[in-house]
Amino acid sequence: MANIKFSRKTFEKEIGKLDEKMQNKIAMFGTPLESFDDNEIELEIFPNRPDLLSYQGFKRGFLGFLGKKTGLKTYKLNKPQKDYKVKIDSSLKEIRPFTTCAIIQGLKLDDDKIKELIDIQEKLHLTVGRKRKKLAIGIYPLEKIKLPITFRALEPDKIKFIPLESDREMSGLQILQKHPTGKNYAHLLAGKQKFPIFIDADKNILSMPPIINSQLTGKITYETKDVFIECSGFDFEILKKCLNILVTTMADMGGQIYQMELDYNGKKQITPDLTP
Repeated sequence: MANIKFSRKTFEKEIGKLDEKMQNKIAMFGTPLESFDDNEIELEIFPNRPDLLSYQGFKRGFLGFLGKKTGLKTYKLNKPQKDYKVKIDSSLKEIRPFTTCAIIQGLKLDDDKIKELIDIQEKLHLTVGRKRKKLAIGIYPLEKIKLPITFRALEPDKIKFIPLESDREMSGLQILQKHPTGKNYAHLLAGKQKFPIFIDADKNILSMPPIINSQLTGKITYETKDVFIECSGFDFEILKKCLNILVTTMADMGGQIYQMELDYNGKKQITPDLTP
């Protein structure tokens, strides 16, 4: 189980007044009302509905349930632009073999939207991702990245970057030993001779999944307009579904979805794919 919280003011502006009738409809939709006050609403989301783990996802589904917006919502997918590519190296085969990726352009982020993106990322990590074991997600400000991107594995002592919420460079092993987030998830890379990394065309490390992003390239702010998104793990179909949840959430925030070309040793994949 996972809970989501969102603004009551936004809910009542975009969906309707939270009176007793509306509370009953929320329960009938299958998202029990956990609590509410003048400022915030909290709902319980069942594991079989990861698409509802954000306010945008809940709003989309609930408006359909209410009959206010019927039919499957469609989204425009823009084809990959030049260098919208990710090369997946064969070194990852026994470590973390798959990724799905996308670019979102034209976002207008505020504190509430940033909080929603962080929340859905963590909720997907916890539920579908089984605490990052099966799935890890990275969201990065595109203006700080030089495309194309490579997903590969390196020996821990060759991995050096400043991890998120730190002010000094660390090696891959030091991150697992000394960084709070690294220590929390170190068991996910236990026994690995190499660790996975995303790296851009300027050789800047974006992240070391499923552990942590880089302080340089891995933190979005209200100034961020365009983002690079990646999901990494072991089941390509699960990664595709999670990427779809993320890109449609951001599209509902006003962003434009751009596909990326993934190169698996000569075998090409295009993600996201929103075909029903």
